[in-house]
Amino acid sequence: MLHDSISYWRATLRLVLLCPFLVAISPRTFAGEGRRAMEFDDLVRAQRLSEPQISPDGTTVAYVVTRADKAENRTDSDIWLAALAGGEPRQLTASPKHDRHPRWSPDGKWIVFESNRGGAFQLYLIPADGGEARQLTTISTEATQPVWSPDGRHVAFVSAVFPEFSEKPFKESDELNKKKLDDREKSKVKARVITRLLYRHWDSWVDDKRQHLFVVPVGNGVASGDPRNLTPGDRDAIPTSSTFSAGDDFAFSPDGKKLAYTATPTPARDEAWLTNHDIYEVDVETGQRRQITTSPAADAFPRYSPNGKWLAYRAQKRAGFEADRWQLMLYDRANGKTQSLTSDFDSWVEAFIWAPDSRTLYFDAEEHAGKPLWSATIDGKSVRKVVDKTVNGEVAISPDGKALVFSRQTLSRPAELYRAGADGGDVRPITRANDALFAGISMTEPESVSYTGAGGAKIQMWIVKPPGFDPARKYPFVFWVHGGPQGAYLDAWSYRWNAQLWSAQGYVLALPNPRGSTGFGQKFVDEISHDWGGKVVEDLMAGLSHMEKQRYVDTNRMAAAGASYGGYVMNWFQGHTDKFKTLVTHCGVFNFWSMYGTTDELWFDEWEHGIPWEASDFDKSSPHRFAANFKTPNLIIHNELDFRVPTDQGMSLFTTLQRKGVRSKLLYFPDEGHWVLKPQNSELWHKTIFDWLGEYLKEQAAK
Repeated sequence: MLHDSISYWRATLRLVLLCPFLVAISPRTFAGEGRRAMEFDDLVRAQRLSEPQISPDGTTVAYVVTRADKAENRTDSDIWLAALAGGEPRQLTASPKHDRHPRWSPDGKWIVFESNRGGAFQLYLIPADGGEARQLTTISTEATQPVWSPDGRHVAFVSAVFPEFSEKPFKESDELNKKKLDDREKSKVKARVITRLLYRHWDSWVDDKRQHLFVVPVGNGVASGDPRNLTPGDRDAIPTSSTFSAGDDFAFSPDGKKLAYTATPTPARDEAWLTNHDIYEVDVETGQRRQITTSPAADAFPRYSPNGKWLAYRAQKRAGFEADRWQLMLYDRANGKTQSLTSDFDSWVEAFIWAPDSRTLYFDAEEHAGKPLWSATIDGKSVRKVVDKTVNGEVAISPDGKALVFSRQTLSRPAELYRAGADGGDVRPITRANDALFAGISMTEPESVSYTGAGGAKIQMWIVKPPGFDPARKYPFVFWVHGGPQGAYLDAWSYRWNAQLWSAQGYVLALPNPRGSTGFGQKFVDEISHDWGGKVVEDLMAGLSHMEKQRYVDTNRMAAAGASYGGYVMNWFQGHTDKFKTLVTHCGVFNFWSMYGTTDELWFDEWEHGIPWEASDFDKSSPHRFAANFKTPNLIIHNELDFRVPTDQGMSLFTTLQRKGVRSKLLYFPDEGHWVLKPQNSELWHKTIFDWLGEYLKEQAAK
């Protein structure tokens, strides 16, 4: 995807924005409320909670809290503990860097986590009842994503190594990896020699490394031997694309003897256009590997049942289509037979967990702009909604199977941790980290509406009104288009595109979910492919028409904004409508031909449009073909490290507009990828957008 919605919401829990010089409209206090409009700094102040993990005795939840440090222009993640029964949470780690990914030891005495407190990411152990953290690994290529074996003898982790050294004994291979990294760092020549795809991904150069799985023996809170590489060779042992990841994409068998993992496509030269991820199993002692799945489509996220009889995983059916429906599959380890547990469930199964009885699995999946928690039984006969409303995820289950713990967020509040019974009853918060902050902020609750789109389809859309909204007034209007395109505007908080912050500037916002949006059935998702400028645009224009009919919308003061595929739509609007006073294009696709030649994951372009030299209509919906019609003032934002939608797309758009004499501005970040994440960059991003919109949407500009 251009903009991966699954990884988008997951990433927002870890990443942050900040800085000291913004806000286009001064904070307002509303009579009778004693509260004010939301400010940019409120995004900075909000605590970001993620990764809940229940202790083996079922009494305590470990989780991550990420905060912004304005003075240092960085974020700080720490591990906290909260009692499942309620009470004041306590902070477990306090380094000035990132402590994250906590995992309890099977006996509950230790928590292993990843941290860059020493510069590079390594694994650390800390006593669960408090004390000093001990460094567990010192591998030159870093260590992340720790997972305990159920017998407590090993911790598995991920490290990106040079495959040519991976068959050698650890000490030798680690020294060779270190030397190669040091030589590259010290060399005055920074050239890269590239011989195949994928050579870069999202915002990073691959540099011929592979992500391998290691295990390190552990005893008495220390490493009791060297790490061992269980997946040597020229192949990744976890997905390099977040599209195919649902978290820890590997797991131990209940006896600790096997490790199941998700291998990337092979042969290596084809992996940029194949989606064929497969499940493998490796013997922890011998290193012997066995392939479990053979489907040409994606299989991922293996999880053994507690009784060891089953291996569950997520799978797609259509090879080459990254936005195909993810089903929950069950593999019988005794006879090798596989069945789908969600064959009639018309949504994507995301991360899942087993219940302790090995008969039920719990997972999150989108439904009509929300994300309930669901359960499925191993007989394949029952898929049931367990926890409804808002956006729920990161579900964990207590050892006795009686309680679920999960994160919950809305368009009006960032994620907090909640608990519920295994049947979905008795839902209540565990944390209230942001209550005090938001008690003084005035917001309007988003409204969910529906309207008729292309071919009579029912289209869902969110409307977010300014605080202190007066239905008798007319307000300037901003129309958002989401990325993906296979994604959705969920009832979820965002630290990048935050609807409440935009509406606090005095705008009415509309966030439609047209063709291609997830959570409305797979047919609805499929209907955007090979038709980017067709039914989906009809859906969007019908949504715009719906808003134009609202008495409180000033149709003389309308703008549109979008990122990734949403940025593509802004570029399409340039050539096809004059409804908007201005457009905001963030990292949007402009020219299908140059996009194909410079993007990282070719499977996306080839499914959506075809192969350029084979498909006669490859660029029929490419915005650059309609440049003769461009006339709307346009703010363009693009980032040097965006390898998904490379910078030539934004620069080409800017050049076209400038050459045509259309007022335009290019905001270019040399140190950002597909999203603007660095704190001070983010504030400049907001300031630039709000200032630009103010020029075109304030009342005097419309006269």
